[in-house]
Parts: sequence; structure tokens; C-alpha cells
Amino acid sequence: MGYGETDQLAINTIRCLAIDATAKANSGHPGAPMGMAPVAHVLFNKFMRFNPKNPAWPNRDRFVLSNGHGCMLQYAMLHLFGYEVSLDDLKSFRTVDSICPGHPEAHDTPGVEVTTGPLGQGFGNTVGLAIAQKHSEAVFNKPGFDLFTNYTYCFFGDGCMMEGIASEAASMAGHLQLGNIIAIYDDNHITIDGDINCAFTEDVLMRMEAYGWHTQWVKDGDHDLQGIEDAIRKAQEVTDKPSVIKLTTTIGFGSKLQGTHGVHGNPLKADDIKQVKKKFGFDPEKTFVVPQEVYDMYHKHAAEGAAAEQEWNKMFEKYGKEHKDLSADLSRRLSGKLPEGWVEKLPTYTSKDPAIASRKLSEAVLEAIHDVLPELMSGSADLTGSNNTIWQGAVDFQPPSTKLGTYAGRYMRYGVREHAMAAAMNGMAAYGTVLPAGGTFLNFVSYAAGAVRLSALSHQRVIYVATHDSIGLGEDGPTHQPIETLAHFRALPNMMVWRPADGNECSAAYYMAITSMQTPSIIALTRQNLPQLEGSTIKNAIKGGYVALEDKEAQITLVSTGSEVSICLEACKYLKDKHNVKARVASLPCFEVFDAQEKEYRLEVIPDGVPSMSVEVMSTMGWEKYSHEQFGLNRFGASGAYKDVYNKFEFNPEGISKRAMLTIDFYKDVKPLRSPINRAFQQMI
Repeated sequence: MGYGETDQLAINTIRCLAIDATAKANSGHPGAPMGMAPVAHVLFNKFMRFNPKNPAWPNRDRFVLSNGHGCMLQYAMLHLFGYEVSLDDLKSFRTVDSICPGHPEAHDTPGVEVTTGPLGQGFGNTVGLAIAQKHSEAVFNKPGFDLFTNYTYCFFGDGCMMEGIASEAASMAGHLQLGNIIAIYDDNHITIDGDINCAFTEDVLMRMEAYGWHTQWVKDGDHDLQGIEDAIRKAQEVTDKPSVIKLTTTIGFGSKLQGTHGVHGNPLKADDIKQVKKKFGFDPEKTFVVPQEVYDMYHKHAAEGAAAEQEWNKMFEKYGKEHKDLSADLSRRLSGKLPEGWVEKLPTYTSKDPAIASRKLSEAVLEAIHDVLPELMSGSADLTGSNNTIWQGAVDFQPPSTKLGTYAGRYMRYGVREHAMAAAMNGMAAYGTVLPAGGTFLNFVSYAAGAVRLSALSHQRVIYVATHDSIGLGEDGPTHQPIETLAHFRALPNMMVWRPADGNECSAAYYMAITSMQTPSIIALTRQNLPQLEGSTIKNAIKGGYVALEDKEAQITLVSTGSEVSICLEACKYLKDKHNVKARVASLPCFEVFDAQEKEYRLEVIPDGVPSMSVEVMSTMGWEKYSHEQFGLNRFGASGAYKDVYNKFEFNPEGISKRAMLTIDFYKDVKPLRSPINRAFQQMI
């Protein structure tokens, strides 16, 4: 069946909704929605399976708008198909507390799968969604029970292709042979600076072909609806490669400024709006008009999606009788519940246990819990042997044809692609059936910072295993030694940054990372061995901070994290022996979690009346919240054996004690001395 007047009416309705919403907000990007309305119409109405009444149906097709500035296109589609996005919501586009914000936000808008905005991120999310689908298909699908068959569709533009993350992600997807990805490239030749000829003249399809993608080109994306449909159908037939369709469109189609950057990021002028609407057969004086026949056509397709979900539910009910254990596991995963008894698997330690590097302690956690937590998919950006992110007998997630693993495998070889790894893990987490953990050096989490920020913003439960966490990595020197990294990510809202001091704290970090369903975690881990602390327990550490050594007569509190906690404990003995000074130690493995505790508890850890000094071999920024004075490293590190580097910067009992004595002396006449915890106001927003 071909395309007729109602199809064109629907396309022009989409365009006019985008025009009206951006005009009413006096802000936004009408150009991309106007240019991509034809492909959106064909894709959503002819191909995508979804149920607007249940946006969480597990086997729905996923849609990602990587060129997220064009979000009025997505909002218009969601409204027209019957998601809980009303015309009034469209009218409130880009206003405070609207569910139609300026870029797609997964937790604001029903039907938006992932938070996109920074260009290229959605492309990386697409790869993660596709990985999770392939894995779920391999684990749960059985003969006669195709539970997971969905595609992940992605729209992306020139800006996405210019960002390095898209190259990383495309390379990864090609290697993994993710035939469940169909990405549509909006070849409109325009970015904010103007025609892309000023900066971007490569052949994108040749590049994607080199990455192992199936490529097609529809040259008339403005009119050739059948060509668009044929290309998507052909892409669906290619099962061993991800597919990309280059779609040449006219940005701002119909506008006086069509084909120019003038229609990219600015609402249309009033006279232009009127002439466009007249051209499209709409009343120039009316806004936010949706003809009933457009609603009828789209609601018919939505009803087909609802029926498909009903059939899926019947199949799943039957599946539960024939594959009881798998069915129970899948139901549990989709509900967000964790397996019973998994917490008992977390390793615990006493002070009699040997000193162990916290990267090895992290490995021990993964070894202990991987069997009881089947949704856990670990991995590393090439540094498996250094990050210790694999467990014995782990099977790689790989295309079966490579004979390197299977799609049911739970270990990801992300390659040297930190940024794409993080974006892919956001997509994996968003799929709903897997819990992703990925490793790199702490210093190189900064390479992934754009996607890490979106983990926090979009409330994705992602675990970043960040080893080689300080100057303690030694010989690799300043290029690898993080100084500012913890301050950066501690400043990020909704991010738990853990720096465990021993085995119990490491287990606590994983406990919180796994149970915090809406918050990602960075677990910073050492290369060097750390002793097991006498005062540590999982119960104490899950509060984010606790007293590691108490002395009611203490003249100073040393507040520390990670590898420096044990040095602070040594400093207490040094202070007693050399200066007859009593000290106490507070371990603060996670600021975010500690800040969430009751004030009374926090004052028990860092009390009034005693000067406090923080000790951490990194930037002191942020430590003012917990200490009167800060001993840190506000410069780059040095290359050498780790103990020599620590001694160079005086991170040893003598150096800590010297500064502790200066702190005691400086505050001796301050009466009363308030704890840094005591402040006029805290966290009012």
C-alpha cells in the first residue's frame, strides 16, 4: 500500500507542531523536526512496535534521538500516538517543570528512553540498548518463545558524527555485529556555524562501512516515503551488521530559510510561520492544530502495539510454565528487585587478614556475587588485567561467529573506548534487564566525563570501576595520576564517588552501588596494597563515613579516604609517641552518602570542639565541608615507585603529623570550635 494525502497531512502536522511549540517558547530548534518529519512518520507508523499506554513494555522497539536539539519532533510523535504527552504539554515546551524540556530527558517524558543532548551521546546509548537486547535475547529466548526481538532505532546528525564518541561507539557496534541497530543519519548539511563544508567534508557512509556497518542512501528524504520504507525494510533483513541509512533532507523544509543555519536553532518569524502553514494547507491563524484523521491513523497503529503487547504477555505467561526459573529471574529483573541472599555473598574482613590492593578487593566482590546476581555485566576499556573486572570462567559478550564468546556472555571487551563504554552502559542500564559495570583508570574516567554526567542526570544505575586511583600508581607518572578527578565527580549531583580504604569498605561501596537503583557510582581503587582496618565494617561504611579510630580525649580529627586512612592511623601512633598528642581518625569513603546521614551522626564522626584536618593525595577542593585544614596535592604528581612518590609529597606519618601539629596550634584559642559540619544552611536546593 502506497502513501496518500493522510500521510502527507500527518507529516505536515508534525512540522506545524514543531513550528508552533518553538514559536510559543521563543526558543528551540524547528529545523530538524521539519526536515525529519517524513522519516519519523514512516518509522513510527510503519515499523515501530510500542504501546503508549505502557511505555515500559519490555519488547518495545527503542527510539533514540541523538540529535536531541530536535526534540520537538519526538514530543510531537509521542503526543500524536497517544503517550501521556498532551497538547498543553507541547504548548509548555521549554518552560519550567514542563515534561517537554529543551532536550530529551528520560525521567521527564513518557516514551523517552534515554537522556540525550550533548551530541553523539544518544548514538552511544543506542549501542548499549542494542547490546542489552542481544544479551537478553540470548539468555531468555527459547524455541517458541521469542521474548526479545526489538530493534533500536536512532536518529543522528552531522554534529553527532563529528563528536569522537560516535566514532568509538560505531566501531564497537560494527565489531559486535549488532544487527538490531538501524540508525538514520539526517544529512541536512547544516550545523550552527552554517554549511558543514566549513568543517566536515568526509564521506560518512564510507567511514561507517569501514566500521562494519551496512550502509544505504535515500537521496530525497523530503518526499521519497517509499524509498525510506524500502531502506528500513532492507536494514531489517541485515542481521549480522548494524545498519545506517543516510537520508538527505532539507532542514526547515517549507520555511523561507530552509536549507540554511538560520532555521537550525531559532524559531521561525511570524510571517514565515504563516506562509509555511498556508503552503502545508493549515490555517495560518491557528496554532497547535491536529486533524482528527491524523490522530485516527496514529492511534490505530498504537492499538496494534497494545495488541502486540497482549500477545507478548500471553506468551510470557506460557513461558513461565515451561521455563519457570528463567521466567522468575526475568520478572525479578524487570521489577528492579535484587536476588534474595546476595548481600551475604559480599566478602568481609578482619584486621588479621592480609593487606590487599583495593582493585583486588573489588575483583573479590565480583567473584563472590556474579553467580547470585545474573544481571551483572562487567567489562573494561581494554584494561581487564589492571582493572581486575573479570571473574573466573567469565564468558565474553561477543558475536558467536568470532568464536570469542557468545551474546549470552557477561564480560564486555569495550576496547580503548572509555567514552563510548560509559554511554553504552547508560543504554544498557536503560534497557531494564542488565546491571552494567565497566572499568578504566580513575584518571581516564575524565575521558568519559560527558557520558558519566548523563549517568547521573538520567538516574542510571551504572558502576564505574576506577582503578589506579592516585599517585600510588607510581611509575606511570603525572599523565596517569588523578589529581582533580575526585573533586570533579564529587561535585556532580546524584553521583556516588567511593574511595574505599579496605575490604569491608569496598564491599560496602558495591552494596550501595547495586542497591541504589537511581544513582550511578564511581568506585576509586588502588594499585597498592592496603591493610584491613580494625574499625571498619560494611555496616559502618554504608553510611559514607564513620569513626575508624576513636579517642574521646583527641586533640585532632584526621579525616581521610582510601589509601591514606591507614597512613593516618600510623600518624596517630606517631603523634602519640613523638608529641604526646592524641588523635582520632574518620574514614569518609563517600561524601554523597555521608551527606545524606542525620546531622547528629555526622557530628559524631566529625565533632565540635576538635580541629579536623583532611588527608587525601589529590586536590583539596571540596574538603572544606569536612575539615578545618586540608592536606592534599594541588599540583601534578611525579613518576617513581609509589612509596617514593608518597614520601616526596610527605604523605607519610611524619608529614601528616607535622601538619596536624600546626593545625592544633592554629585552632587552640578558637573557643568554641565548631565542626565544619555545623553550617548556617545545607543543601537547601
